[in-house]
Amino acid sequence: MTGPLDIRGARRRYVTVCVLFWLPLGLTIAPLILLLTERGMAMAAIAGFFAAHSLTAAALELPTGGLSDVLGRRAVLAAAGLLNLTALTLQGLGTTGWVLGFGMVLMGAGRALSSGPAEAWYVDTVHAHSGPGAELRTGLARGASATSAALAAGTLLGGTLPWLLGLGPDLGARLSGATSGLVLPLSVPLLLGAAVEIAFVLYVLAALPEPPRPAATLGDVLRGIPATVAGGLRLGRRDALVRRVLLSAGAAGSALAAIELLTPGRAAALTGASESGAVLFAALACAGFVCSAIGSHLAPLTARLAGSGERAVLVSLGTSASGLLLLGATAASTGVGSMVLAAIGYGLVYVGLGAAGPSENDVLHHRVAGSGRATALSVQSLAMQLTGALTGLIISVLPPSPLPWLLGGAVLLAGALLWTCRGEPTAPGLDGADLRHPDADHPHQDDLMAGRTQ
Repeated sequence: MTGPLDIRGARRRYVTVCVLFWLPLGLTIAPLILLLTERGMAMAAIAGFFAAHSLTAAALELPTGGLSDVLGRRAVLAAAGLLNLTALTLQGLGTTGWVLGFGMVLMGAGRALSSGPAEAWYVDTVHAHSGPGAELRTGLARGASATSAALAAGTLLGGTLPWLLGLGPDLGARLSGATSGLVLPLSVPLLLGAAVEIAFVLYVLAALPEPPRPAATLGDVLRGIPATVAGGLRLGRRDALVRRVLLSAGAAGSALAAIELLTPGRAAALTGASESGAVLFAALACAGFVCSAIGSHLAPLTARLAGSGERAVLVSLGTSASGLLLLGATAASTGVGSMVLAAIGYGLVYVGLGAAGPSENDVLHHRVAGSGRATALSVQSLAMQLTGALTGLIISVLPPSPLPWLLGGAVLLAGALLWTCRGEPTAPGLDGADLRHPDADHPHQDDLMAGRTQ
């Protein structure tokens, strides 16, 4: 590339990448399990598919983050898009268990590859243009808002398309007959997602310029990944602020596991039937993404009002924890007033988490060197996944009661309280360098810059 992009150009491209990546995944939320059931898969097999997806993503999270730091952001993002394209095609057209399971494994690998490179590219580009002290929160907030909006739109579209195909006279039957049962109405959202993945890959290759990296052989790449991963794992031990970011990510994972596991059953109990409960849950999932987008959009304002990014995280996570505790307090009641309070609590959970994310990552990027930025994001994602999985196991053995909701709320509140203490003034980075930007001895400087438009 001939020169770094300006800040506005980098933001626009980062937001576009977020939309193009997450829209296909949003399209799968409503129809995927129903499609797998329609293909004759038992619930045990479906659970196995999702377990394979999660285990693949967790196992590859750190190595693929290191791959992005060694090989480059654009190449890894394009590879993630190609894996997702293949996975969505296999899931949309597959009729046998091994094909569908392989599709879920590829989706997990694509998820691991995508964890961090786009955000790392944005931060690298901003730093190349304006230096390491540049304000990041606004762009990160817009990317998070775009992600949530894409998931919300994808959820609605993915749930609506099969229903629309069923409105016409035997349209769904004709579609299935014309393809010998290969394409069902429930397949259409996934195949549409595959088409969007093609656009994603082409956009990444064309619109995300990177400075030339030293030519790397396969041996260089393989040797560089373990060192980068090891540095990422050491980072939380060396830096108190980064450690808080990672612990907060774990607390958020616990909260999300609680609300995602418990909400479907609560929706079914409110409506009186599993089918109508599923419709209500889809609507709630879409509303949650919208609330998260609103929270992310408000992250820079929250930081300015709170006086610093760290206090903004405290306020945001505290808001989210209060919402989850409110859900727990109303779990045993089905009255109209309790339902209204539960809806408010549900919205607060997602608004708070959406507002906390950009400020947390703004802290992270000012403490981590560019050579390990994607790895640090992968460590953060892994902390969220592992803690969420552990919370899910604990919740599964607890009796139906307010207790599981309150457990998630208590963990998230503990994550918020981590931010009541000041961080360490210095932090060695992944490459051993001091990662403080020039204003690190004045902890509010970043937050003053958050109010400046580029």
